[in-house]
Amino acid sequence: MKFKLTEHTGKELTERQIPRKLLEEVMSAPQQIVPEYYGRRAYQSKLDFGGGRIFLLRAIVDESTAPFTVVTVYRTSKVAKYWRD
Repeated sequence: MKFKLTEHTGKELTERQIPRKLLEEVMSAPQQIVPEYYGRRAYQSKLDFGGGRIFLLRAIVDESTAPFTVVTVYRTSKVAKYWRD
């Protein structure tokens, strides 16, 4: 999937030590897509970042642009807070 990053997102990838390859995987084949604020959607997947701990990688996406724009990206251990059954 083609997408673009905001300047903020690029900084967040670096600061949060999230490999771009993982973001590309989530954008190409997210385990879930859930609605977020301002008409955006979160593309998210449960991933092992090493050490056997599972984190949720969330990319907040503005789908009103072509290509889609990743507004921010982060990982969280609070999987239950964001995961929808």
